[in-house]
Amino acid sequence: MSDTTRPSSGDSTSPQGEGPRRRGRRRRGSRPAGKGQRSHEKTNRGEAAKKRKKNSSRRGRTGRGRASAPAQRRPPQHDSAMETRDETSAGGLVVSGMAEAVGPGGNVDLSRIYVALIGRLDKRGRLLWSMPKGHVEDGEHQWTTAEREVWEETGISGEAFDTLGVIDYWFVSDGVRIHKTVHHNLLRYVDGVLNDDDPEVTEVAWVPMSELIERLAYADERKLARIAHDRMPALARKEAKAGRATPR
Repeated sequence: MSDTTRPSSGDSTSPQGEGPRRRGRRRRGSRPAGKGQRSHEKTNRGEAAKKRKKNSSRRGRTGRGRASAPAQRRPPQHDSAMETRDETSAGGLVVSGMAEAVGPGGNVDLSRIYVALIGRLDKRGRLLWSMPKGHVEDGEHQWTTAEREVWEETGISGEAFDTLGVIDYWFVSDGVRIHKTVHHNLLRYVDGVLNDDDPEVTEVAWVPMSELIERLAYADERKLARIAHDRMPALARKEAKAGRATPR
């Protein structure tokens, strides 16, 4: 069974900005006062200002033109009565052409190394590319799962030879809160021809390692792709040294 659930982006909290600054009010259409009147109005204004300040301290600064206290964000509340379940999936990248990409002096041309990806249409009709993966059966090693799911979703047989990374996240499905753990691996191409026979897969493709990061649709998988990209030169040289040529 294929894993079609995507990691949530996660919660983020934006910093609270400062409240509005105070601005003095000006009377419109008032005439300049005489000398005696100014003294009298100055006294009245001083008393009125003290009165307003006193009332303001009682009410709190929430009136118009006064800074209000920043709203407090509360963490999301979870229903303790909701059923919780753990699920585990596994998959990864089938890699082809590692040994052949090693040139004179040990230089590695990543554009000659290819990985198999699957594409699925989202609700908006966009084709989103990701790594093949699926559910780990009871008692099954996650490398075995990765090999099976890659074959089911791409038509390619691969041999898992190294781990790439783990992603875990929470989501709710049918009233159940699920904690999902997904193991990603590197698989060495063995044989097979790409096909999209899996009904949950729209397209499959060989993608050059040099274009992998930008092709993937999801941020968590792009992080793993960067790890694969950085490790691939050393892995390719190791394959070439061991004499493991890619099957044709």
